Amino acid sequence: MSLQTFGVITDGFAHDPAHAAGRADAYDDAHTLTLPELTVRAGLHADYHPNLAYAVGYMDRVIEMRLELDAVSAAETELAWTDTTPLKEHTA
Repeated sequence: MSLQTFGVITDGFAHDPAHAAGRADAYDDAHTLTLPELTVRAGLHADYHPNLAYAVGYMDRVIEMRLELDAVSAAETELAWTDTTPLKEHTA
């Protein structure tokens, strides 16, 4: 009996320049648009953009930004919940 080994999982578009362009555009758009606006734009790219790799790259970056926001929010909530020190001690 042997162990089953798995190969490295890579994205189907990992080496596609259009995928990288979509991720880069989402990164650039994040400086001027909110996350809900980026989500709408990602949906529009998925529906209407002629290059699927570009649309997937854009959506990948938007999903990463949403996950990053969720992680930061959770960490900040944990800090706010556990920090019960009175305000006077912080300002001294």
